[in-house]
Amino acid sequence: MELRQLRYFVAIVDHGSLSRAAGVLHVAQPALTAQLRQLEQDLGAQLLHRTAQGVHSTDAGKVFYEHAQAILKQVADARTAVTQSAHPAGSVTLGLPHSISAALALPLLEAARAQYPDITLQLTEELTGNLAEQLKSGRVNLAVLFDDGQLTPFATTPLAEESLCFICRADARWYPARESITLQEALQATLILPGLQHGVRPRIEAVAGAAGLAPADVIEINSIAILKSALMADMGATILPVAPMLSEIERGLMRALPIHSPAISRTVVLCASRTLPLTNAATAISRLAVEVAGQLCQGGTWPGAVLLA
Repeated sequence: MELRQLRYFVAIVDHGSLSRAAGVLHVAQPALTAQLRQLEQDLGAQLLHRTAQGVHSTDAGKVFYEHAQAILKQVADARTAVTQSAHPAGSVTLGLPHSISAALALPLLEAARAQYPDITLQLTEELTGNLAEQLKSGRVNLAVLFDDGQLTPFATTPLAEESLCFICRADARWYPARESITLQEALQATLILPGLQHGVRPRIEAVAGAAGLAPADVIEINSIAILKSALMADMGATILPVAPMLSEIERGLMRALPIHSPAISRTVVLCASRTLPLTNAATAISRLAVEVAGQLCQGGTWPGAVLLA
C-alpha cells in the first residue's frame, strides 16, 4: 500500500467520480483506475461501487476512507513539524462541540488570524462522542471535550467550569414565575437532550443519579439547531449552558433558569492525543485556546463560565 493510493482513493470519494478525481490529481484515468484496483486487491475488499451516476463507497470503503484521511493528515503534520521554522506555520484542525462553538469559535479564530497569520486554523463542529473518536484517530489535532472521567487517552488542559441552566421558550408552561428551580423540578419537565453518549447528557445523568433522581421524559435530539426549533415549538425544555441560546434569550424568545439543589456544571477541557505528537502550530493554537478561554471568562463574554485556576 502506498501513500499515493490513499491520496487517489480519498480524492475519488471526495469528488464522487473517477474522471473528476483524475483531473484534480493530474493523473490519467486508466492509471488512477489501476491504482484503485491494486489497493482493493491489497486490502481484499471492494471499496467503491461504480454506477452511471458516479462512484459511491461500500461499507468497507467508508471505514477505509476515515483511516486514509487520518493517515494523510498525520503525514502532512509530520512534514510540517520537520520543516517549520521558529515561526509556527501549517494547518491545525480543532474540533468543537456544538454547545461550545457559540462561545469560543469566533474569538479563537480571530485571535489565531491576528497572532499566527501563517497558521491555517480549521474549526470543525461535532458531537462530543464523535470528536473523541476523531482525536484518537488523528483526524483532528485538538478537541474541546468535557471531563466525564473518561478522558485518560488524552492530554487535557482545563479551560473553564460552565454552569447548566433550565432553558425553555419564554412563554412556556414550565415555572413561569420562577427565577430558579431545583434539579428535581427541572427533571420533571419534558426535556429535549442529546443522546446518552454526547454533550451534556452524561453529566446530567450522573448528577441526577447521585441525587437519586432521573429525567421523567426525554426527547433525544443530537443537533443544537433542531433542538432550538423544538424548544420554540414548545415541545419541552432543555438543560444546557446559556451560550448556545444566548441570542434567543437576549431577544426575549427563551428564558434560562439557574438550577440548584444541586447545581449542575461541567468542566470544559482542551484535549490532545497522548500518542500523536503536536506540531509547533498545534502547540501554539493549544496555548492560544487556553488564553482566549480565560479572556472570555474574565470578560463575562462566555456566559455561565468561570476560569479554572
